[in-house]
Amino acid sequence: MRGVVMYAPGDVRVEEREDAKIIEPTDAVIRVTAACICGSDLWPYRGIEALTGPTPMGHEYIGIVERVGDEVRNIKVGDYVVGSFVASDNTCEICQAGYQSRCIHNVMMGSVGTQAELARIPLADGTLVATPGPPDADLVPSLLAASDVLGTGWFAAVAAEAGPGKTIAVVGDGAVGLSAVLAAKQLGAERIIAFSRHPERQALAREFGATDIIEERGDAGAAKVKELTGGYGAHGVVEAVGTQESMWQAIHSARPGGYVGYVGVTHGVELNGLDLFFTSVHLHGGPAPVRRFLPELIQLIWDRTIDPGKVFDLTLPLDEAAEGYRAMDERRATKVLLTL
Repeated sequence: MRGVVMYAPGDVRVEEREDAKIIEPTDAVIRVTAACICGSDLWPYRGIEALTGPTPMGHEYIGIVERVGDEVRNIKVGDYVVGSFVASDNTCEICQAGYQSRCIHNVMMGSVGTQAELARIPLADGTLVATPGPPDADLVPSLLAASDVLGTGWFAAVAAEAGPGKTIAVVGDGAVGLSAVLAAKQLGAERIIAFSRHPERQALAREFGATDIIEERGDAGAAKVKELTGGYGAHGVVEAVGTQESMWQAIHSARPGGYVGYVGVTHGVELNGLDLFFTSVHLHGGPAPVRRFLPELIQLIWDRTIDPGKVFDLTLPLDEAAEGYRAMDERRATKVLLTL
């Protein structure tokens, strides 16, 4: 099977890999119909995360089930499925509490590599959700978005307590941040403030429901949120970047008693305890439990209530994945969809 492998920072290749196969009786193998490149894939691409030799890439996927293990009961061959970027049994106490990404048996799908023609899905019954049927072609990007960025943005908005009468600010205008804007709108937020300096992303943020755009960053950006909210700050803030500046920007944009939903994969973030103490904010986040939201999100997409696939602004065949990585690294693309 063809698959994407990263050899070193900036060195992405598409090559023949061993076909995915059933290893555990709870596995399924899917034929991937679409995959994509995540913003978190850029951390090793830029040399910020270390690689330990050639690494299969990808953790977002949709496809058709080709084989199932002997213990798989709920998923069957021929199902068109969407899965989370974290495999989970969906039965342990952590899963039942709604935190499937921290399942005691979790498997990070990045260790599998789903930017490929075939993918082994561990814990298939708990990880995969079948769609009502084969999707129309125009729904494929949105269903793919549900595998990570939509579900992650949704969790961030929930963690930020988005709801009727609330003002929600979103730090980060990548695919996750834009998805969080969409989620906050669907959850009923009255005012949604998006931080962005990119005109095309600003336009999509407004289409998704943003009422205000702020171009300032850091302390200046947080001060602008306070100015727009009569000195109070936002009821909730989404942090979707993962840097020291973005984390404090989010915390300082929230009012005392407010909520910060942080989902940006953190790099070099350190929080001074005393400074944090006097903000009086709630912090809630981490790897998003996408599996919790998948049934609802798939139905919203199927009914054409939401169209999160608009975050994809470049589509390339799998064999041109290296160009997709370059385009995202150089900010020529927000998110790249890979066709198979």
